[in-house]
Amino acid sequence: MAIFVMGDTHLSLGASKPMDVFSGWEGYLEKLESNWRKLVGPEDTVVINGDVSWAMKLEDTRADFAFLDSLPGKKLLMKGNHDYWWTTMKKMETYLADQGFSSLGFLFNNARLVEGVWLCGTRGWMFDQGEVHDRKVIDRETGRLRLSLSAAQGEEEKVCFLHYPPIFGTSSTPEILEVMKEYGVRRCYYGHLHGKSIHYGVQGEVDGIQYRLTSADGLGFCPLKI
Repeated sequence: MAIFVMGDTHLSLGASKPMDVFSGWEGYLEKLESNWRKLVGPEDTVVINGDVSWAMKLEDTRADFAFLDSLPGKKLLMKGNHDYWWTTMKKMETYLADQGFSSLGFLFNNARLVEGVWLCGTRGWMFDQGEVHDRKVIDRETGRLRLSLSAAQGEEEKVCFLHYPPIFGTSSTPEILEVMKEYGVRRCYYGHLHGKSIHYGVQGEVDGIQYRLTSADGLGFCPLKI
């Protein structure tokens, strides 16, 4: 059994917003499925750290969720900036149960112990160059990360998953970094970056934490085993 991660799947099987129109995304769905089936087994777990589906409403995710549910492994979905369908946990969990999507779950305000490792995280927040941080959103996301990490009780390693990069170029979200350090996080996986931005994503150790970009195109549409 293994743990994988890949973010930014941007599925649009139930919507008219295909990613194939963007450079590097041609035929991405077939690549994603082929790579996934080669690597991921039925007992494995895959974290999808945000921007799962382009659907605008929860009920519009059916085709995208059915696709994910058909793939091997357990999938833990996280919220990204384009997951407009995201609603309350109760509504989402009820929807999964009603649709019979038994291999899907959520990583949100909670932590999951998988293979002796705590999986924790939140969406995070992206700083804008030259713009003032939205304090309310920063505080909310910092609180959610703290809630997730505090739910991970025990001596097992706490691995952090974010959608937004906590460090980008010369800027960062210090509140998120401080919480990760407080809870002893040593590995952080983040997404959100595409195209040319991929080359500026932090890959490697910064202040004792190993960072890895996991957006689908950044990984060549191949789930990353962690």
